[in-house]
Amino acid sequence: MSDIEIGRAKRARTAYSFDDIAIVPSRRTRDPEEVSVDWQIDAYRFSLPILAAPMDSVMSPRTAIDFGRFGGLGVLNLEGLWTRYDDPQPLLDEVAGLQGVEATRRLQEIYTEPIKAELITERLREVREAGVTVAGSLSPQRTKEFAKTVTDAGVDLFVIRGTTVSAEHVSSQAEPLNLKEFIYELDVPVIVGGCATHQAALHLMRTGAAGVLVGFGGGAAHTTRTVLGISVPMASAVADVAAARRDYLDESGGRYVHVIADGSIGTSGDLAKAIACGADAVMVGSPFARATDAPGRGFHWGAEAHHADLPRGQRVQFDQVGTIEEILFGPSRVADGTMNLVGALKRSMATTGYTELKEFQRVEVVAH
Repeated sequence: MSDIEIGRAKRARTAYSFDDIAIVPSRRTRDPEEVSVDWQIDAYRFSLPILAAPMDSVMSPRTAIDFGRFGGLGVLNLEGLWTRYDDPQPLLDEVAGLQGVEATRRLQEIYTEPIKAELITERLREVREAGVTVAGSLSPQRTKEFAKTVTDAGVDLFVIRGTTVSAEHVSSQAEPLNLKEFIYELDVPVIVGGCATHQAALHLMRTGAAGVLVGFGGGAAHTTRTVLGISVPMASAVADVAAARRDYLDESGGRYVHVIADGSIGTSGDLAKAIACGADAVMVGSPFARATDAPGRGFHWGAEAHHADLPRGQRVQFDQVGTIEEILFGPSRVADGTMNLVGALKRSMATTGYTELKEFQRVEVVAH
């Protein structure tokens, strides 16, 4: 990646977003029916390489169950409304009716309600009893407090997700979470992130994580770039972390850590480009916020939106286009890549001659 001069005292790398690149057709094509998009992490196999993001606007226990039955992995936000309130539906209805800056202030108030361990147990039990893979997410700040509750409830995959997660958090105020020690002592596979650089990803892989999230989460609903000035274009971030996966595979003598793109995936084309850049799977939020059966009723927000001191996200509104099932599998009634995500991914792979996801990671791309 070439450097450019910002000024005499500062140089910068050139980096690319998904909008800056395109997938190049090869000499061979396939039938879409011959394409497999199966994905496996640890002992868990899925027919879709898609994780639904742990955001209250898209994942409730009900939608997590549905998503699991469709072949993906629905990740429940264990710091969300379903673990703070016995019945959050009236609050979801209220959020849908808020206007402008009032929405941020009211979200901050709603999320001051304490998280209840018994509700974490109950929500995970509900998903487990439906017979699908159980995944729950905590922030690094809450992981120590609720990890035992989560594992005792029988979670299959533990997700530690934050705006930026490092393996070397330094604090003079409190003892930070020791990721390597925590993951080693845990009996379930852990997915951790976000990160956006080769070095940060390599450090996270060395903690023993089964998967690493690339990006800052939040996607369309986060304003981290505006508030903190922090951002890395996702095509370059995914490619850098995929290189870290390769280097760690050599370093560890064959241990493969899955790379999961998390953020800036709003369309089926973005999904295909994420895998083309080296991702094994994607974590998606905003496309499912468009679903008529999503909890947010067309509104979308992440944990960044209700931070008590420095909100780095906002509640955004999308047009509802169809059910979650239709957004995944079609039929599509729009031509903008927001429906039939799986069908579009298969067609992209078939058009370039690939039948497996790991093969498709080698497809040629161009910057434009």
